[in-house]
Amino acid sequence: APGLCPASLLPCHPFPSLPRSVCLSVRPPPGSPSLAAGTAAVSLSPSAGMPGPLPPTQLYASERVVVLVSCVLSFLGSSLLVCTHALWPELRTRPRQLLLYLSLADLLSALSYFYGVLQDFDRTSWDCVLQGALSTFSNTSSFFWTMAIALYLYITIVRGSPTGTGLLCCFHAVSWGVPLGITVAAVALRKIGYDASNVSVGWCWVNLDAEDRVLWMLLAGKVWEILAYVTLPVLYILIKKHINRAHADLSEYRPILSRAPALQPRTSVADKKLILIPIIFIILRIWSTVRFVLTLCNSPAVQNSVLVVLHGIGNTFQGGANCIMFVLCTRVVRTRLFSSICCCCYDELDWPLQRSNSSWQRPEPHKDKDVPGPERTKPLLSST
Repeated sequence: APGLCPASLLPCHPFPSLPRSVCLSVRPPPGSPSLAAGTAAVSLSPSAGMPGPLPPTQLYASERVVVLVSCVLSFLGSSLLVCTHALWPELRTRPRQLLLYLSLADLLSALSYFYGVLQDFDRTSWDCVLQGALSTFSNTSSFFWTMAIALYLYITIVRGSPTGTGLLCCFHAVSWGVPLGITVAAVALRKIGYDASNVSVGWCWVNLDAEDRVLWMLLAGKVWEILAYVTLPVLYILIKKHINRAHADLSEYRPILSRAPALQPRTSVADKKLILIPIIFIILRIWSTVRFVLTLCNSPAVQNSVLVVLHGIGNTFQGGANCIMFVLCTRVVRTRLFSSICCCCYDELDWPLQRSNSSWQRPEPHKDKDVPGPERTKPLLSST
């Protein structure tokens, strides 16, 4: 005979192969004086066999420190990209202008993530919603500007189409307007809030209590992230193939070109960047997508410490990665930056000694015919 459930005092399912928590609801038929005389109408509880939601992901102090350091490095890298664009007008090519807007988005993203990780929210509050809105807007905008740079290079290099202010205005309208519209709608509909750190690392994003949270997770970043996974490799592969074909067409003329050996290192660096840009983007962002899928599957692996740290670094270090590629690994910008730092250090060390000399005069700049000045180097600068 079936046993009795302690909670509801209803008969439990007699079959041992089924969970013991599955209880039977027994209703006597109309007109029956007792359960024994009636026929049992059996129905299973709809929520008996379904797993409950995952508990919030606990963030350890070491994990938070690593992600906070990544936020600081991304902030410094994005700031350095903005400073190089502001200080040296000769570097203001159109690709670097697009890189400036990407750096601004990464700058705002690093600041919002830093505050979120520092607070480690445990409930929905006004600053949680504000931080979630800023990070949603900046992160989504970063995806659009990353794809805009790839699309611009494809149009100019492969298609050879002239680009004017119209294309730039289109990039602005899409890369700022679409994220802003999504963010405003999410805030107005109260979809931004506490997410238990299962799809984030301490910061707030889409509220997990929302019934249509999967839709808003896609709109607020994931669909654009997955689109970038496909778009960036395709565009950069097409660009690289076009450049390789152009090199092959000019290979028969290289022996008679005096500057061909000097150009080969520069083109090889550009080729490597075309390969590294989509690879680095995917390596940084893939961990966020992995935890998103694990959350949808209700898998406890979403709380793995390694995945949490990789997710935190990947979402926050985009500005630092761009700085490494487009400042430290770009010869023209790197030379300018290091020479400026060395000149500043030399002036600070030499100023006390020269101040004691009453007849001190600032030395004339070195005139060397073999060393071009800034005005002569402007046409020689490369956008790579």
